[in-house]
Amino acid sequence: MHRTFGLALLAMAVAASPAHAETVILKSDLKAANEVPPNASTASGTAEASFDTATKTLSWTISFSGLSGPPIGAHFHGPSEPGKNAGIVLPFKSPEPPIKGSSVLTDAQAADLLAGKWYANIHTQANPGGEIRGQMAKQ
Repeated sequence: MHRTFGLALLAMAVAASPAHAETVILKSDLKAANEVPPNASTASGTAEASFDTATKTLSWTISFSGLSGPPIGAHFHGPSEPGKNAGIVLPFKSPEPPIKGSSVLTDAQAADLLAGKWYANIHTQANPGGEIRGQMAKQ
């Protein structure tokens, strides 16, 4: 009987632990119209990410096509609202699509990301301030 009670307690403890963890899905459509100022590029793309609240790990995949030339930079910028520019908060290892990566965020970075204050930005020679951009939003 003691063994059954111990197993029941263990099962309850294991079941209770993941309740605090959450995976938040974020997404954005990357468009020239979202740039500040907007440009005439016909390029488009998507930024998809997941954030594990327990480990504070952000994982992302960014794809795009139709740029005016090769990408010369790609980053998450913030904190910023749509229509405003901000500095780089998380550079990507390579600007070549598909861009995949992950990083552990600070508490401040996580708060800004989850508040919708980060955007993905793809830069080209013709549009060094950014050719396509999209604000990351919870899905």
